[in-house]
Amino acid sequence: MTLSLRILRFFLASGFALAVAGLITVAAAYFYIEPQLPPIERLKEVQLQVPLRVYTSDGELIAEFGEQRRTPVRYAELPQIIIDAILATEDDRFFQHPGVDYQGLVRAVVELIRTGEKRQGGSTITMQVARNFFLSSEKTYLRKLTEIFLALKIERFLSKQEILELYLNKIYFGHRAYGIAAAAQVYYGVPIDELSVAQVAMIAGLPKAPSANNPVSNPTRALQRRSYVLRRMYELGAIDTVQYRDAMNEPDNASLHTQSIGVKAPYVAEMVRSHMLERFGDEAYSAGYKVVTTLDSARQRAANTALASALLDYDRRHGYRGVMKHVELAPDAGEEDFATLLKGYRPVGDLPAALVVEVQEQSARAWLNGGFIELDWEGLAWARRFESVNRRGPELKNAGEVLKRGDLIRVQAQADGRWRLAQVPQVAGALVSLRPQDGALQALSGGFDFYSSKFNRATQAQRQPGSSFKPFVYSAALARGYTLASLFNDAPVVFDDPSLETTWRPENYSGKFYGPTRMREALTRSRNLVSIRLVRAIGPRYAARYAQRFGFREEQIPKDLSLALGSGFATPLEMARAYSVWANGGFYVEPYFIQQIRDAHDEAIFNANPALACLECEERRKQEAETALATEIEAEIADEPQATPGEPLEAGTDDMGAGNDMELVAEPGPEPVYAERVVDAANVYLITSMLQDVVKRGTGRRAMALGRNDLAGKTGTTNDQRDAWFCGFNTALVTTVWVGFDRVQPLGNGETGSRAALPMWVDYMGKALQGVPESVLPQPPGLVTVRIDAKTGLRLPPGQAGGLFELFRPEHVPQRYSDTGSESRGSEANPDTSSEPLF
Repeated sequence: MTLSLRILRFFLASGFALAVAGLITVAAAYFYIEPQLPPIERLKEVQLQVPLRVYTSDGELIAEFGEQRRTPVRYAELPQIIIDAILATEDDRFFQHPGVDYQGLVRAVVELIRTGEKRQGGSTITMQVARNFFLSSEKTYLRKLTEIFLALKIERFLSKQEILELYLNKIYFGHRAYGIAAAAQVYYGVPIDELSVAQVAMIAGLPKAPSANNPVSNPTRALQRRSYVLRRMYELGAIDTVQYRDAMNEPDNASLHTQSIGVKAPYVAEMVRSHMLERFGDEAYSAGYKVVTTLDSARQRAANTALASALLDYDRRHGYRGVMKHVELAPDAGEEDFATLLKGYRPVGDLPAALVVEVQEQSARAWLNGGFIELDWEGLAWARRFESVNRRGPELKNAGEVLKRGDLIRVQAQADGRWRLAQVPQVAGALVSLRPQDGALQALSGGFDFYSSKFNRATQAQRQPGSSFKPFVYSAALARGYTLASLFNDAPVVFDDPSLETTWRPENYSGKFYGPTRMREALTRSRNLVSIRLVRAIGPRYAARYAQRFGFREEQIPKDLSLALGSGFATPLEMARAYSVWANGGFYVEPYFIQQIRDAHDEAIFNANPALACLECEERRKQEAETALATEIEAEIADEPQATPGEPLEAGTDDMGAGNDMELVAEPGPEPVYAERVVDAANVYLITSMLQDVVKRGTGRRAMALGRNDLAGKTGTTNDQRDAWFCGFNTALVTTVWVGFDRVQPLGNGETGSRAALPMWVDYMGKALQGVPESVLPQPPGLVTVRIDAKTGLRLPPGQAGGLFELFRPEHVPQRYSDTGSESRGSEANPDTSSEPLF
């Protein structure tokens, strides 16, 4: 045997031995690892981390919560160009290999032998799925073998399409984007089917190194990676020459895009987030829940606009507090310098930051968002110097008195395209709007800018309601037998009430006194002294207990005479809930804001079933109850055994004789839930009638600008104008608005509910009630109309001219006639001449 032959045999034997040893090693590794492999069946039911999404009732996105931004897509929804790009980049033999690309593995082994280092290589898409779903990313031989065995197992269990779908929904693309759909939205702000070839290539190049190849963080490196992906796509025939050339020349416009928010409602979104976290724990952020709120998107937009407008109007009435900051600009400073100085100043509300670059006699020029804007004199003239809530500086004569080059300011865009100098309001406000039939929240704004202050004033600010609380006191008086014509003396009074600790000298807002005043007129004009005497007449403890039926808690309501002026505490949401009782005819409804919760499979796991206020249902239920009772009585009579005279009753006769003939019927659905009546219909109608007068000719008459005849409401102003309210409604919508400072302090002279708050209500309701027909509560039975003397509240004698018509319960119609020739101003219910109030 020659030497060469012996050498050949040696190498063959050695190769065979090594192959056998390798096979034995692989087999041993398989038998060692296989029992430890996770069950692949879990991939069929994999739960990808999908963020919590919150929507309006009409399907517009409000918010998204969760660390991972992901929108799962099905394989059938993937454009072919995306599949081609990913395969060209990550695994061009994906549809040929059995889950492991042996050619790639050989290359990785050769690289290991050549360099002595373990490097990433030879990983197929299936192996990446195995690693991403089941394994860590550590680089060890054992982990690599486990990955290979898992990949082979996955390929036997799932189709190639299912594997690719899992991969493209799971993989990380940087900037919190998980999955191909999220990447398209994050970097280009479009759905996957709207991506260009160049954009697809950019995204396809990210999974290997999401940070290093990122088009936002490292655009130069990202373009190099995009070129590589495009070249691979061209070489594999995924794109033609023209597509390749055009894509290579296309500028990249990647930037970070947030999820497209349909309507701004951050305070409601936070309410939902808090509720979901309490109910589901941390899973709320990743389990793919979709929450449909009760919000109406058009009404929410109207609420945002109305609140911002009211607070900015208040701010302008009290003067300009000065620019945010001043910087010295070099004479040759250019646009890049301007942009650098503005960097980091985010918009507050709808007020972006701007840099003043030029000031003329009665105008100014500023840099904003990559362009210049002009501020004309109309947009500047309001900015007299703020000195206090009651005093401003002199009127401006030129723009230089308020601005100079280098000032950092806030500006506000006007509807006509012009710009106005602005400032972030220090005053706060809130708006809450409910559907009175079931308490569904239609709109809510808890402040000017959620990101500056997350304190939700609509639900958390406990403030004195002032005169907006008076209708509940008047309702209590009606329940005690008083009438809209009852007289109370509007005259000075001093109380030395031990419960108030000090001597109390209340007065009307005007400082005037009007003498004997009917209840209707007193509420219409918001006469404080009448309200105090009324509470003294019915008893403050009774009034406090009565108010609880509107949802107020006992601790919110004082049990002294100050209750008459709304000295308790309530949130705007609680006031809206209470006023819903007037709007719906006397029923208590609890506000709610979540209509439905759906899981990741789009199955409803919660549907709201609120109690309904229903006048017709109440009457129908009453009739049904009477009919059922009559039927039951008739059935009992019919079921009694009857014997023929002279014949005994048969033994064993009972009401179960037909038991074997029972008819099976379908189980009925859940019965509707009806709200509890807390105030009788007549009382509600009388209060509503007075509150309509408040709008037509009282402190709320600004609301007549809406041109509707179905509106009712009440202004509220607390001592020193610390709080301004308006609570108003019709049968379709209840809305409460509030304006005040977070740290309680006066709003300034004249800043009453009518001036500071009511314009917000009018602005909102004008949009919210568009297309809603006028509707008023029907007059309930049991009320009569009687002509009375406006001065005395007594009936006018037959044939007597003049007077006015008033509503009464029949049992409370005045029995006496007015003596128009006397000076008497008394009535059958004059608390000033009565003894101690009844309880």
